[in-house]
Amino acid sequence: MIEFKDVGVRRDGRELFAGASFQLHPGHKVGLTGNNGTGKSTLFALLLTRMGRGDTEVTLDRGEVSIPDSWHVAHMAQEVGATTQSAIDYVLSGDEQWYEINASLNDLSSVSDEQIGVLHQQFDEIDGYRTPTKAAQIMAGLGFNTSQHELPVEGFSGGWRMRLNLAKTLMSRADLMLLDEPTNHLDLDAILWLETWINAFMGLVIVISHDQAFLDATVGHILHVEQQKITLYTGNYQQFIRTRHERMAQQQQAFEKQEATKAHLDDFIRRFRAKASKAKQAQSRIKQLERMAELSPMMADNPFSFRFYEPANMSSPLIELTKADIGYSDTPLLYNANVQVTPDTRLGLLGMNGAGKSTLIKALVGELGVLTGTYRVSDTLKLGYFNQHQMDILDAKATPIEMLRRLAGKTSDAMLRSFLGSFDFRGERIDTPSELFSGGERARLTLALIVWQRPNVLVLDEPTNHLDLQMRQALTIALQGFEGAVVLVSHDRELIANVCDELFLVHDGQIEEFDGDISDYGKWLAEKRKQENSSDKSTSKKKSKKESKKFVSRETDNGQVSNKAPDNSSKIKATTPTLSKDAQRKLAAEQRKLTAPIRREIEEIEKALAKIDGQLVTLEEKLADTDLYEEGRKSDLLLLLNEQTALQQQHSDNEEKLLLLMTTLEEMEAGFE
Repeated sequence: MIEFKDVGVRRDGRELFAGASFQLHPGHKVGLTGNNGTGKSTLFALLLTRMGRGDTEVTLDRGEVSIPDSWHVAHMAQEVGATTQSAIDYVLSGDEQWYEINASLNDLSSVSDEQIGVLHQQFDEIDGYRTPTKAAQIMAGLGFNTSQHELPVEGFSGGWRMRLNLAKTLMSRADLMLLDEPTNHLDLDAILWLETWINAFMGLVIVISHDQAFLDATVGHILHVEQQKITLYTGNYQQFIRTRHERMAQQQQAFEKQEATKAHLDDFIRRFRAKASKAKQAQSRIKQLERMAELSPMMADNPFSFRFYEPANMSSPLIELTKADIGYSDTPLLYNANVQVTPDTRLGLLGMNGAGKSTLIKALVGELGVLTGTYRVSDTLKLGYFNQHQMDILDAKATPIEMLRRLAGKTSDAMLRSFLGSFDFRGERIDTPSELFSGGERARLTLALIVWQRPNVLVLDEPTNHLDLQMRQALTIALQGFEGAVVLVSHDRELIANVCDELFLVHDGQIEEFDGDISDYGKWLAEKRKQENSSDKSTSKKKSKKESKKFVSRETDNGQVSNKAPDNSSKIKATTPTLSKDAQRKLAAEQRKLTAPIRREIEEIEKALAKIDGQLVTLEEKLADTDLYEEGRKSDLLLLLNEQTALQQQHSDNEEKLLLLMTTLEEMEAGFE
C-alpha cells in the first residue's frame, strides 16, 4: 500500500500540504480532486519522485511517504515528442518488460544460446505473444483504426498524440497508475471504453479528472486537496459531494447562495411553466432545482458566477438544413440531413468517433458548405460558436481586457473588469497576454468573449475540454438560464443531461433523433462495439482462410518454391474430371474421411468459443453493477475479474487453435485438387 504520515510539502515558498495522512491500497480507484493550484500535480510528482521516476523532483518538508519497493508506476505524460516511431510500436513500448525482451529476441547477435532459451521462457511467462493483440485492442478502444498503426507518431495531431500517450500508459504492467486528465482529448465512446478498462485494472489507480460522470463510474475513493489539507473520502464523486456538503453545513453563506438560486429558479418556473415557448426551459430548471443539493457544496466557494445575456432579437427558425448532403471535396460524409434550430432548441449531438458530429457543426455555423440540399439562416441570427480553433486564434499578445474592449466600445473599465471577474480573471490576470494562459484560461476567455456578444444561438463543440469542475458547473447553470438556442457536442455527460432536451444521433451517414437519454446512449455504444467485435472476428477468420489458401507454397516445374497465388484458370483445367462418377464419389469419400478429425475439432472449438462468449457477456453484466465496487464487496469483484481474465485467455487460446486448424484444413483440401 501507499501511506502518507504527517506529510508536509512546500513549492516555490508556498505551503501546499501540511500534516497529510492517508493510506491507499492495491485495487483502489482514487479520484484526486481540488481547485487549480492546490497541489494535485505536485502530489503526482511526489509519488513519482519516491518511485525514482518523473522529470520534476519533489522533496518533503516533513513526514514520511511509504511505497513498496517492488511496485512499478505508469504515468500519463502531458506531452508527446514528434518521433518517427510507428504508433503501434510507441504504444507497445509502454510494456517495458515485453519491449526489452522482444528487442533482444529480434537481435540475437549479442545473445548466447543459453540466454536465448531464458528469453523465450521469460517471453512465454509474460504471455508475450498476446501483447501486440492487447496493444491493438487498447488502440481500438481509444478510437484508432488498424490503418493508423504503422503511421509515425509525428504524423498525428496533438489531441491524437495524447491518445497515443494514454494507450502507452495503459500498456504498462504497473502496480500504480497515475492518470492526469485522461479524458480531455477523448470522445464519449472512448471515455466509456476507458471506464471499463479502469474498472477491470487490478492495480491502484489515481486519476485527476474534471469529468464528474467519469469519476462516478470509475472511482471508489476521493482524495480531496483543500486549504493545505488532503482528505480521503470513501465513495464516488457524488457521495463525496454529499459528505462534503455535510461538513460544510455550518457555512451559512453557502446556504444563502443556494436559497437565492432556488428562489430565482422557482420564479422562472412559476412564470413560464405554462407558456409553450418556454416549457422546455422551465423543465430544465425543474431538473436543476432537483440537483441543487449536489451542486451547491462545490458552488459555495466557486470563483465563477456568470450568466448569458438575454438575446436582443430572434425569429424562427434561426438555422435550417434541408435534405443536405455534407462532406469534403465532393464526397458526402452525411446524407439527407434535416436539422432545424429554433429559439427553443436544446440539442445534444451524439455519435461515435469519426461519425461526423463536427462536420455537422461546421455545416450549421456555415464553415462548410452543403454539397446538395439547402442551408438557410435567419436575418436575426447572432451566432456564438465555441471550438478548439476559436481558442487557438485568440490574439496571443492581447490581454483579456484589451480583447473585450474591442467588442465593448465605450463601456467603462469598471464594468469590463467586473464582467471578466465573473470568469475569474482578476488582478494581474486581466492585464496578462493570453499567450501566457493555460488551456483552461484560454477556454474561459473564449467563453467570456462569446457571452459578451449576446448570441441567440450557441453552438458548442467540446466546450469543457480544458475546464475544471467548478467552471463546468458554472457553465451548466449559465446554459440552463440561457434563453436562446443551444447545439452541443460534448463528452461531458453531466452537461448534456442538464442542458439538452433532445438528442440527435449521427451514425452511418445519417442524422436521426435518438430515442433515449445519455445513459441509453452508453448502452447503444456497448451494443455497437459488441457487433463490431463479432464482425472483426468473422472477417479475421475469413481473411485467414483466404490468406492460407492464397499463399500456399507450391513447387514450379523447375523445382523452385513459389508463393504466388495459383492461377484459377489452369486450376480449373487441371481438375477437369477424368474419372468415372463412381470413382469420383469414392475419392471424395476418402478425402472427407481424411479431413473429418480436423473438421470435428474445428466444430468443437467453435462451440467452445460460443460458450465463452456467452460467459463473458454474463460477466460484463455483473461487472456493470455499481454495488460491486463498494469497499465491502472487494473480494466478489476480484473473483469476477479473475474469472473474466481466465475466460479471455481461454478465448484467445481457442481462437489461435481455430485459425491453425483452418489453415491446415485449407492446405489439405488444396493438396487434393
